[in-house]
Amino acid sequence: MERTSNEADIRVRYGLISPSLDERRRRLWAAAEAKAAGYGGVSLVARATGLSRPLIHRGLSELASGASSGPKRVRRTGAGPPRLEDRQPGLKAALESLAEPTSRGDPESPLRWTCKGVRRLAAALKKQGFCAGRQKVSELLADLGYSLQGNRKTQEGGSHPDRNAQFQHIARKTRAFLKAGDPVISVDTKKKELVGNYKNGGREWCPAGEPTEVKVHDFVDKTLGRAIPYGVFDLAANAGWVSVGCDHDTAAFAVATIRAWWNHMGRKRYPKAKRLLITADGGGSNASRSRLWKASLQGLADELGLPVSVCHFPPGTSKWNKIEHRLFSQIGINWRGRPLTSHEVIVKLIGSTTNAFGLKVRAKLDKRKYPAGQKIAAEQWRKILLKPGKFHGDWNYTIRPRKCPRKL
Repeated sequence: MERTSNEADIRVRYGLISPSLDERRRRLWAAAEAKAAGYGGVSLVARATGLSRPLIHRGLSELASGASSGPKRVRRTGAGPPRLEDRQPGLKAALESLAEPTSRGDPESPLRWTCKGVRRLAAALKKQGFCAGRQKVSELLADLGYSLQGNRKTQEGGSHPDRNAQFQHIARKTRAFLKAGDPVISVDTKKKELVGNYKNGGREWCPAGEPTEVKVHDFVDKTLGRAIPYGVFDLAANAGWVSVGCDHDTAAFAVATIRAWWNHMGRKRYPKAKRLLITADGGGSNASRSRLWKASLQGLADELGLPVSVCHFPPGTSKWNKIEHRLFSQIGINWRGRPLTSHEVIVKLIGSTTNAFGLKVRAKLDKRKYPAGQKIAAEQWRKILLKPGKFHGDWNYTIRPRKCPRKL
């Protein structure tokens, strides 16, 4: 049955008619409203009027049995059993003393380290000599101004004092490179994925009652292992390249992916490029403090004959990296609800990703080994032609090729 009223409408009608109703007519009116509202009507009317659900159900039973017609004895106003909190002085105060410290972090509260559910609160009240069921506890909590709430993601940690200035620096640098026709790419590692017949978040359209069956437990398959997608997003071309690795997420793997992007996509699109700008997070395989990352970029600069500039995002701001919401989010949408049964399936799903704005993505499986824990010797480090930027040289720097730029 289609719902004909909303909570606000019922609240208004109840406020208008309630003063002229006795107890019996009040419950019959509430039952009629609940029946007219359809599925969920009892809860709807209870919230709007403050009447109890048992009272509304009693009215529904009277309507169904026809007992609502004919003269009936009505209790005088104020008659009936007293409320539970009136019969047990201090019940509300005891409940609030249990609930309030757990929400404020009082380490002395007996429920500080347990789930603050109504059943646990009812049990704790019972130990103090009170008698209240879980439903009554729920009603009392609502009276006290409590409600069920989840966590809200609002705290990003400490904000660096130069955070906004770095954002502005990246924006200026990006505009300058794009205006000159030089490539600007955003790089990062997407979340590592289990390879095998495992559940993948999201849903897709299937014949009714025939969902794709996957394994119950998500244990890593020793043969298939994990997939490591490292991506490169070309801001000007709205195109992406993703290398799907099988070994370790290292700086060498990250730079190998950038090299693959250049060889397969970048070289053709930017034949007259004079420099390359990379925007990246400050951690992970492309960390701002990683010597291996900078040494690998030196090899790339030597190979391309181009100076490579890098701008890192400040700590705690990785979500502003363009690749996150322009490429990785689209990949997640494309393969939602699809088990990633093999590396080849992952490559095909990534490569088929597109959107309404013309996004194009290419992907390739990288089976090479990238050992973790590689160190850069002091002599090798001294040979890197790294020029720190005037503003935050730890976040902004350029690596020049060690030979004259070759003709591309």
